[in-house]
Formats: sequence, C-alpha cells, structure tokens
Amino acid sequence: MASDISPRAEISPKAKIGDNCKIFPFVYIEEDVEIGDNCIIFPFVSILNGTRMGGHNKIHQGAVIGALPQDFDFRGEKSECIIGHNNIIRENVVINRATHNGGQTVIGDDNFLMEGSHISHDTKVGNQCVFGYGTKIAGDCEIGDGVIFSSSVIENAGTRVGEGAMIQAGTTFSKDVPPYIIAGGTPVGYGGVNFTMCRTYGIDEKVLKHIANAYRLVFHGQTSLFDAVNQIKEQVPDSEEISKLTSFIESSKKGIISKI
Repeated sequence: MASDISPRAEISPKAKIGDNCKIFPFVYIEEDVEIGDNCIIFPFVSILNGTRMGGHNKIHQGAVIGALPQDFDFRGEKSECIIGHNNIIRENVVINRATHNGGQTVIGDDNFLMEGSHISHDTKVGNQCVFGYGTKIAGDCEIGDGVIFSSSVIENAGTRVGEGAMIQAGTTFSKDVPPYIIAGGTPVGYGGVNFTMCRTYGIDEKVLKHIANAYRLVFHGQTSLFDAVNQIKEQVPDSEEISKLTSFIESSKKGIISKI
C-alpha cells in the first residue's frame, strides 16, 4: 500500500520511505534516510542523514532523529542512527547519530521515549525500555532490555545499565547500574531488587530470591567487590540471571554504584 505523504512535507527524493506510512505536513527528511513500513511521522519532525528506521514507529511533533553528535571529536564523519521497530518517540525527543566513521547509535524495539528525552551519540539501547520526561543519556552508554528511567534522570557518559533495572526520578549517575535493581538517591545508590519488573518478565520466584541474595553479598557484605562476586559463584545457585549479574559486574570499567 502506498504511503500517505503530505505535499507540505520536505522529503529528499533520495530518501527511502516504506509502504503504508503516514507523513504529516512540515516533516523534514534528508536524503540518506531509510524508513520502514507502517510508520507515522507527525508534523515538525526532522529525520536526518544516517537514520535507518524499522517499521511501525510513531515519531511525534518536534522530534529530531539522527541529529549531528554533540561531541567535540566529531569532524563530519559518516555514521548512523539505527531505530528498530514499534518504538514510540514523543515530542521534542533528540537522538544523535554516532561520532566516528561507521559508528552507530542504536535504539532497539518496543521502546517508549517520553517528551524531552535525549539519547546521545554512540549509545546502545535494548528493547522495551522507558525513558521518562526530560531524561538525558550521554554518549557511549549501554542500556539493557526492560530498563525504566523515571523523569529527569541523567546518565553520564560511558556508563551501563543492566537489564530490568529501574532508575528513580531526578537521579544522576556516573557508574554502572547492575541488572534487576532499583537505583536512586543523592548520591545514587542501590535501593533493592526490582521485583515488579522481574516478575513482569517472568523470572521465577526462586531465582528472585537468588538475585536478592547475590546483591546482599555485593552491597551489604564486608568484602571487596571481587570477593563478593566469588562468593556469589560459590554460594548462589547458578542461572541465566545470576550469570548475567556476575558478568555485568566483572566487566564494569566505571565501577558499580554503591548502597544507599
């Protein structure tokens, strides 16, 4: 089915638009752009060079997708902004493409970016994440599946958030947030296991107890983080979730947040 494109939208003839899209007046789309099927692009959206968008996305008024990276190292290189499928991107959201030649900023599938949120250059976002009002994600961050950011969260550059974590409103953090936990406060700290989200994703109750025990060793033990991870491997029954937890901590370059 042909797309419904307003004659008042400014779209490069070289842009690739999928089938059954609805593009409203005053949309601006540059030449090196690909948009999948069944997308809805509301008025005053800008989709810029390097954007590769999947199907069934809704982009609301004032959003800028594939914006030039706000990075002093950027010299005009050709890079990409990859958007998956079934994402809702609300008003005035900004997503930057990557800084260096061949680099990618990546947004997965089924994410919800609320008004005024910002995903910076080279950041990788998984699936089914929520970014609350005014949340700002700096460059080179990694965000796992099912992460929830409440409003006005600031994630500083190069940090990671593990899957199933929740960041409370107004939190700023510069270290990694491990999977399956709640983080918040000033300074940011561990606020317990995110049981609600874990149950939503079908994690077994027995495994939830194991996760809680693992984080008790990490955040409330009297040992080093290295020793805490070894204790988890020795004392906590293994599972996919426990393996992800220990691997995340062991691979941290920034260090992880502390207890509140």
